[in-house]
Amino acid sequence: MGVRRSGRPVFDLDVCGGQADPSHRHRHDGGLCAVHRRAVFATPNGCLNRMGRAAANDPGLVANLVKVAERGPTTDLIKNLDARMEVFEAGDLTFPLSISAAPNCYICCPSTAYIDYGLEETRHFASNPTLRAVLTGLIISCAPLVRATGLDHQVQPNNWLFSTNPVPKITPSTARALRDGLLQRFPDRAIVMRSLNDAADQDTITALKAAGFQILPARQIYHFDPSLDHPPSTDMKNDAKLLATADYAQVDGHSFSAEDWTRAAMLYHMLYIGKYTDLNPQYTPSFLAQAHQIGLLQITGLRGTDDILDGVLGTFTNGGTMTTPLLGHDTCKPRDIGLYRMLSKIAQQRAIDNGLFYNRSAGAAAFKRNRNAVAAIEYTAVYVRHLGMTARISTRIAQSVLTRIGVPVMQRYGL
Repeated sequence: MGVRRSGRPVFDLDVCGGQADPSHRHRHDGGLCAVHRRAVFATPNGCLNRMGRAAANDPGLVANLVKVAERGPTTDLIKNLDARMEVFEAGDLTFPLSISAAPNCYICCPSTAYIDYGLEETRHFASNPTLRAVLTGLIISCAPLVRATGLDHQVQPNNWLFSTNPVPKITPSTARALRDGLLQRFPDRAIVMRSLNDAADQDTITALKAAGFQILPARQIYHFDPSLDHPPSTDMKNDAKLLATADYAQVDGHSFSAEDWTRAAMLYHMLYIGKYTDLNPQYTPSFLAQAHQIGLLQITGLRGTDDILDGVLGTFTNGGTMTTPLLGHDTCKPRDIGLYRMLSKIAQQRAIDNGLFYNRSAGAAAFKRNRNAVAAIEYTAVYVRHLGMTARISTRIAQSVLTRIGVPVMQRYGL
């Protein structure tokens, strides 16, 4: 039996700028409504960039995310995150801004990302104990250096509270305005911007460098560009066949019950927390439901014949880039059911149908390469020139170590 969709395409009222707009009807069949398509593909002057990368974040979406975060402690949304959120404007851009300090979830804490998460990643070398021991020793020895950079005591523009936050195009003048505005507001904090990569953000990286930011390698990610029009790989074809014959219904998040949101968070935890590491963002049912409600995440579930969700997918689109910050499935189900493959196919097809540059984030390197994804290095831009000499020197040394040792290791082993 093929994948069942629940009836015809469903429409509901969308929330734009915090208010329901009856003239804006939102498709829930996997495509984008006309308004969102214009938002994704058009720059403010109506011209299109490569892959439709928009020149600005959506100010209404930024405001709605911050409103959600202001309703209570961030631990109500992400159990292992302690941060404050604000709306921040620089030049012609509006950003969600996080203010945080260590200890914290790695999305707001470089020492957790580079040290704690780095140590977790050495599990990939279990078959080579010598190499694992060398890398473990190197990471542990760098821990004091990373903490001395002062990057944990930070403000982070463009933090959408995901592991991957697509960055809008930042011009040299906006980079300077961003730097100056944050230095005035937060003179004792490092400025950190994550999720830049050398495939999609070269102009932005150049602008940030010119404004005095240092560019630190973070990890190796994989991206899929449908504009290159590569023929589908064998695995992509097999995934499509699996999705077409599986006995699951694709259901949109608008139909989720309270129990479904609890199940969705559980499925995510089963994969990214239980199977991998509790250092990943620990999203709560409340966050997932509100993120879908405000349009931050486009959520799709796979519901079995027993009416239980066995898989969940949430995509985030910013500019012309799509990411998958939410993906989870019942890891107790037999692997040959192919839940992960089906969810990945839904996401990749969504990118293809809407012409979106698909940042597939890190991990599962072979799986992604077999589906026409290409590797790129992801960077974190940091500004510490206003901090003490210890922070400045430590950041320069960390940058050198990451560039000379970290990048070759990431490229060699697909980390």
